[in-house]
Amino acid sequence: MKTRLPVIVGFGGFGPAGRSSFHHAYRRMVFDSLPKKLQQETVISLAVIMKLVSVGEGGADGSYVNPEGAALSAGDVDALYRSEVLEGTLVRRIESNHFDVDAVPTHKPVSLSPSETGALSFQVRRKQLPKPLPEGWQVEDSGEGDHVTVALAGTANIKVDCTRKMPVSSAGQLPTGFDPGSYYRSNFHPRGLKMALLGATDALRSMGIDWQQVMEKVNPDEVSVYSGSLMCQVDEHGYGGFMQSSLMGGRVTAKQMALGMNSMPADFINAYVLGSVGTTGSTTGACATFLYNLRIAISDIQAGRSRVVLVGNSEAPVTPEMIDGYHAMGALASDEKLRKLENSEQPDHRRASRPFGDNCGFTLAESSQYFVLMDDALALELGAEIIGAVTDVFVNADGHKKSISAPGPGNYITMAKAVASAVALLGENAVKQRSFVQAHGSSTPKNRTTEADVLQQVATTFDIEQWPIVAVKSYVGHSLAPASADQLMATLGVFHHGILPGIKTTEVIAEDVQADRLQFPLQDMRLGEQTIDVAFLNSKGFGGNNATACVIAPTVVEKMIINRYGKEVISEYHKKREKVRENIASYEMAAQRGEIAPIYKFGESMIDESEIVIKNDGVTLPGYQRSVNLSFSNPYSDMID
Repeated sequence: MKTRLPVIVGFGGFGPAGRSSFHHAYRRMVFDSLPKKLQQETVISLAVIMKLVSVGEGGADGSYVNPEGAALSAGDVDALYRSEVLEGTLVRRIESNHFDVDAVPTHKPVSLSPSETGALSFQVRRKQLPKPLPEGWQVEDSGEGDHVTVALAGTANIKVDCTRKMPVSSAGQLPTGFDPGSYYRSNFHPRGLKMALLGATDALRSMGIDWQQVMEKVNPDEVSVYSGSLMCQVDEHGYGGFMQSSLMGGRVTAKQMALGMNSMPADFINAYVLGSVGTTGSTTGACATFLYNLRIAISDIQAGRSRVVLVGNSEAPVTPEMIDGYHAMGALASDEKLRKLENSEQPDHRRASRPFGDNCGFTLAESSQYFVLMDDALALELGAEIIGAVTDVFVNADGHKKSISAPGPGNYITMAKAVASAVALLGENAVKQRSFVQAHGSSTPKNRTTEADVLQQVATTFDIEQWPIVAVKSYVGHSLAPASADQLMATLGVFHHGILPGIKTTEVIAEDVQADRLQFPLQDMRLGEQTIDVAFLNSKGFGGNNATACVIAPTVVEKMIINRYGKEVISEYHKKREKVRENIASYEMAAQRGEIAPIYKFGESMIDESEIVIKNDGVTLPGYQRSVNLSFSNPYSDMID
């Protein structure tokens, strides 16, 4: 059997640049390089989800209404809210919907002891007395109802409520005013799971093909979902509240343990979005987590285990605890470090992330990005819009290390393998003349030199001159698990619009970045007549988790498919695609109106296990048109008598 080609047929999500589907988030990155019409569409897309305007009776391309009820044209929205939209997106000062960076609640340990004039005593309700009583507490009735008097003998250690100022106040955040939990009944769902539901739904709807139509063409177990979060769900509704509850005088809830798991985004998508009984899971690889999951996704398709895969990640780490942890490692761009870089009294929050420039640490971010992959035959059968393909993802560790967080040799291997595989697939000229790199670009002093050296050595080996290197973390920050998904989302935008996002937060490439074969565009780079055939997504994660992916442009994919199937098959595919494109346009209009509520089928269409039928050749499930195949051949027949 010929190796199946994993093609991308849908993508979506939400991050600091806004909605990903139809390249809206990418457009926010290259906003100043867009024609006026696309700038206006981008502003409106963001203004609607930021609740600055709603859509009036005229529809997405007609009238709009501001919160006071006044009717506005599209031009009015652009003129009135452009500045607010641009300021309320990308990396910026942490906003109060997360927490107050100037007054984060904390406790101060205090030791109390009696004064020279007498004992230390206080009143408290009897039911608030701790059990057992702390040593040295003497309790007497106060004569005032249910209150008692406590006298302390000796010293008592207590913790006093107070606040503190965060050392880091920059982050990549969802657009100001955009609340992912407001689009469905999200009671007690951690923020990362709310984002996962919206992101996965956006990706599925962007296909222009109803999910039931997909399921009519594949067996129930030929669907895979790979999704997770690196740091688990860390807010109050997940492991954050779970870990804090006892010390805060509260109780663990029944949901916190389950909903906090790092694999819960996949579980939510299976149970409440797709109703999938196929393969599922999440592989964690620090900052390379998305590429680890993408590697499994394309392997499933290439091997024929799955015909369609939903892969992505959702992470919501903008919490005081996460910032404290990474700050303690010295990994984050703190306010103090930023002030020193600028020799200024105020940190420049917008430019906190400065890949390959004079920088001081990375910037945490939240993001939810998802991609629908199919094998090429299924995509043709359904008339799916093919927007790219992923041919390889390489993963290699660093070997023996002294520091678990330091870079190592593994990335030299992954990057070299990726380029070599692209040369084998497309030829030397495609890589030398029509490729670019989405760098990890974390914005740490160590990354800027080590990653540049990796790319420089690979460029030298394959005789690549002036290799374009871009870094989307300069716009959206470092979202941990979805970081490379942010890269893939932006890469699809490059394929479509032909503009490489410049590293605009970096004014000058740092002097210690020695890379004469690399080109770091510090402003958006228009490709013009030049085409891009392949992009390399690079990721360097803590602990030696290195990964590099090869992403093929849709123009190249179409040529590959013609070579495999012939022009007659492609002609028939194009006819089917017309209807799909109509559906895609309909969803884009709906999304522009703010109709982005997630698919959330809580307790719906559940399988009646009493109706499951198991036979020798397959398993039949109620509600599924096709059966699970049990007809296996022996792959080790040459080893068995």
